[in-house]
Amino acid sequence: MQRLLQLPGARGGDQGAASPMLAPEGSAPAWYQALRPEEELQAPPVDTAPEGPPEGHPTEPEPGLRQPLRHDDLKEMLDTNKDSLKLEAMKRIVAMIARGKNASDLFPAVVKNVACKNIEVKKLVYVYLVRYAEEQQDLALLSISTFQRGLKDPNQLIRASALRVLSSIRVPIIVPIMMLAIKEAASDMSPYVRKTAAHAIPKLYSLDSDQKDQLIEVIEKLLADKTTLVAGSVVMAFEEVCPERIDLIHKNYRKLCNLLIDVEEWGQVVIISMLTRYARTQFLSPTQNESLLEENPEKAFYGSEEEEPKAPAPGEAVPALPARKPYVMDPDHRLLLRNTKPLLQSRSAAVVMAVAQLYFHLAPKAEVGVIAKALVRLLRSHSEVQYVVLQNVATMSIKRRGMFEPYLKSFYIRSTDPTQIKILKLEVLTNLANETNIPTVLREFQTYIRSMDKDFVAATIQAIGRCATNIGRVRDTCLNGLVQLLSNRDELVVAESVVVIKKLLQMQPAQHGEIIKHLAKLTDNIQVPMARASILWLIGEYCEHVPKIAPDVLRKMARSFTAEEDIVKLQVINLAAKLYLTNSKQTKLLTQYVLSLAKYDQNYDIRDRARFTRQLIVPSEQGGALSRHAKKVFLAPKPAPVLESSFKDRDHFQLGSLSHLLNAKATGYQELPDWPEEAPDPSVRNVEVPEWTKCSSREKRKEKEKPFYSDSDGESAPGESGTTESADSEPESESQSDSKSSSESSSGDSSSQSDEDEEQEDRGRSSESERSEEAEKRKVEKRKKEPAGQGGSSSEGGSGSSGGSESQASSESDDEPAGPASWRKMPPPSAPKTKEVSLLDLEDFTPPSVQPAPPPTAVSSSLAADLEGLTLTDSPLLPSLLSPASAAGRQELLHRVAGEGLAVDYSFSRQPFPGDPRMVSVHVHFSNSSETPIKGLHIGTPKLPAGISIQEFPEIESLAPGETTTAVMGVNFCDSTQAANFQLCTQTRQFYVSIQPPVGELMAPVFMSENEFKKEQSKLTGMNEITEKLVLPDACRSDHVVAHRVTTAANLGRVPCGASDEYRFAGRTLTSGSLVLLALDAQPGGAAQLVVNSEKMVIATLLAKDVVQALAQ
Repeated sequence: MQRLLQLPGARGGDQGAASPMLAPEGSAPAWYQALRPEEELQAPPVDTAPEGPPEGHPTEPEPGLRQPLRHDDLKEMLDTNKDSLKLEAMKRIVAMIARGKNASDLFPAVVKNVACKNIEVKKLVYVYLVRYAEEQQDLALLSISTFQRGLKDPNQLIRASALRVLSSIRVPIIVPIMMLAIKEAASDMSPYVRKTAAHAIPKLYSLDSDQKDQLIEVIEKLLADKTTLVAGSVVMAFEEVCPERIDLIHKNYRKLCNLLIDVEEWGQVVIISMLTRYARTQFLSPTQNESLLEENPEKAFYGSEEEEPKAPAPGEAVPALPARKPYVMDPDHRLLLRNTKPLLQSRSAAVVMAVAQLYFHLAPKAEVGVIAKALVRLLRSHSEVQYVVLQNVATMSIKRRGMFEPYLKSFYIRSTDPTQIKILKLEVLTNLANETNIPTVLREFQTYIRSMDKDFVAATIQAIGRCATNIGRVRDTCLNGLVQLLSNRDELVVAESVVVIKKLLQMQPAQHGEIIKHLAKLTDNIQVPMARASILWLIGEYCEHVPKIAPDVLRKMARSFTAEEDIVKLQVINLAAKLYLTNSKQTKLLTQYVLSLAKYDQNYDIRDRARFTRQLIVPSEQGGALSRHAKKVFLAPKPAPVLESSFKDRDHFQLGSLSHLLNAKATGYQELPDWPEEAPDPSVRNVEVPEWTKCSSREKRKEKEKPFYSDSDGESAPGESGTTESADSEPESESQSDSKSSSESSSGDSSSQSDEDEEQEDRGRSSESERSEEAEKRKVEKRKKEPAGQGGSSSEGGSGSSGGSESQASSESDDEPAGPASWRKMPPPSAPKTKEVSLLDLEDFTPPSVQPAPPPTAVSSSLAADLEGLTLTDSPLLPSLLSPASAAGRQELLHRVAGEGLAVDYSFSRQPFPGDPRMVSVHVHFSNSSETPIKGLHIGTPKLPAGISIQEFPEIESLAPGETTTAVMGVNFCDSTQAANFQLCTQTRQFYVSIQPPVGELMAPVFMSENEFKKEQSKLTGMNEITEKLVLPDACRSDHVVAHRVTTAANLGRVPCGASDEYRFAGRTLTSGSLVLLALDAQPGGAAQLVVNSEKMVIATLLAKDVVQALAQ
């Protein structure tokens, strides 16, 4: 059969006619297509080999076959002027490299084409040069100028390839050129080029470490890069060049945590490993409180010894209290744990393992369990992955046994598992064994003993011994089972059983004399040296339990002494010495015989042992003082051996590292730092204006320039309210004044008219607030501490919050269900509480320019639907009337048990927050169910994620037992559903709480016409549009029910529509003012289509999900 020849570029599966050299002679040659322009440079075209030789370059044919092109022919093709032939040659050369063939002799011919104008040829030339530039440095240096020109090429792939080749030429003379190229590439517009610059940094550092300072500047610049493509590469460069410069990470810590989910898998592993070490130096140990409550054996590993309270001296109980201060996790610590948790579902085993080690080393004990399921999932991977994962699980299962107990069956051994996998699973099963599951585990072990794998059987017997040592209840059962194994036909099984039985008998020797006798009878049959030595040691150690058998065993061993292994001979000498001391009448001559044989043994250890023993036990005139204590020396009670896991002390290595796998420190391993005794300053991670926040740049500038209520506002006329002044001075603040949404598509007259309306409306509100309670006003004024010009605004805020809280209290006392308008501004105190406002009174909808409106009252959604056809003036009051209160109602912030009698709830009022229109107004309800007053209720210094800010409520001086009060705080969530974490403090305690808003509370309603709605909707299409299909239930097909459910789920305003089966709603996000448009088109039969349009794609997606859920109920 003819041997088929195949080109290096051809795939093994295409060895038929697809192979270029298998074409029959005389067949027409076919040319390969060029590489597609969008193909990545790193992927060598190994599957694109030509189907025949090029014209003008025929090969020497054999009968029916063609020979592959020789290197001379490839050189000729590279020297031609035709780009097609050059491309063909380069494809074949790169294919040779991909198959591991040596193509270094082609270097001169290839390097001449580095200046080729054909971009496809140039790409392949760079691939070749990256591979061989280090080997052919002299020739590569001749093309330095070409590489430098390549750094200016318009194509980003050429620029990156030129830098990659340049950094592959490891010649010290070009270090300045490489440094300049890296600095330029670090500022390149293309993230791919910046990534390549990060890869080049470690290469240059290994070539010339004196450049470290300049390279650190480049690393610092690249660490500030906000693209996910660069993040992993620059962190790797940081780890290689300057891992000790932890100050470079401070400002980028939160950015790296937030970008982590989108980085490529290799970069995720590198970043997680670096952040693990960073967290161990910047945060306190989450297990410090647990060490106060229980004596934990691994407390030294977690660095919590310092936190343990010392016993107080008499009369000094107070100093022990600070040590029991509750642990509060740093928000940045929580950010890291929260952002890495989704990566447990990654398809990459390396990423899952990296997250697992991070949780093991950084998370509180109660949260570490989440990694167990992910690690068990990895046990379905290849055996190599299983081996690494099981190594780490074996270490974890010693410290966190309960974490893997629910998955005990996942570690059962399959017959197809390799031996090393079986032994590791056996280790895990032994670590997980306890009094509850030990019967199941021992039944599994009985099955494993019948395996044909002898190493595995030996490991199983050792595991049975460990179970018997750790669990006293099954010790006798295990011992009896091991004794039964002594009759096994396999000598290795018997030998291993003897070794384990010896260790178990040391725990209770007096109760097992019969077993020792049984073992003594096996000396004739067992030939394994370790087993024989173990039996002899047992008989000698407990010879008083077998006084008749021991001398006979010594007699048999003396007869075969010269033929025994060294380890057995040493134990025969020990047995003889012990019997001489306890039963010298029967064994004196035997002992002397054995010692005489040992005196002339070939092994010097045995000769030395014999001489030492003789001088120690045989009395003589020159006997030393030691001879009198021979019995104490030989027959001293010995402690029972402790059967421990070989993985017990591996946890001082970082899990997932090579050092942990080898149980030895590998080159380049960085020790895991100990937890600090005191937390370093968390403010080093604060960034004033994060680049990744979604706020507009104009609003960012305004934040820096002045607060919302500045001193200049307070100098205006006292008749004007703070709201009007701030709206005039900040026209971009769309959430404070909704007039902008209509003025975008209307004339300037209507805009000025709406400003007048707003001013008059605010005057009405301000005058109304003057009649509110004096106590509430004092609290607001104490918090604001602003000039008199802002009194109206402050009073307005106090009135609004007071009314909201009173409404909540009254609705609870009357047991009324929370309706769509659960917040309402209360009438003046003089008015009776039972007064009902007629819902048909349309004076509320009268334009404020005609007459100042009374305080807004609750309007049902059905009335809003009935009034949608009316022509309403564009007043900022209307959207709030058409949008009911939050659907969430009251939510628990602090349970009364955890708060030691203090119960705290919160609700979203959907009222404008007076201090800052970009903040969500949150009503916090306090209730004291304890028997003592709670004093000094306030918010501690919050440690918030980037972009989120809190306007604290005024301190509540005292809350009497049984008393309830409400405070108003503002939270700027920066258009995200990320939780705001802060401390709720009293005079004696601190409670860690968090408020997480529904997406519907991050916006304010906007009133617009249908034409304006359609115009804005047409601008927000493509990626800014989310479409969902749903089926409306029968109870949700009427007009007012649909409107009520939508406005309950989201704080949006209703847009009038001409069609009865169309619903339109509009709003703006509070922080950035981005439009959020929602359209629902209902069809006969209940089918409907929901469309949400917004620049904020995340908010649009979450909002669509919430609205669909609300409509489907």
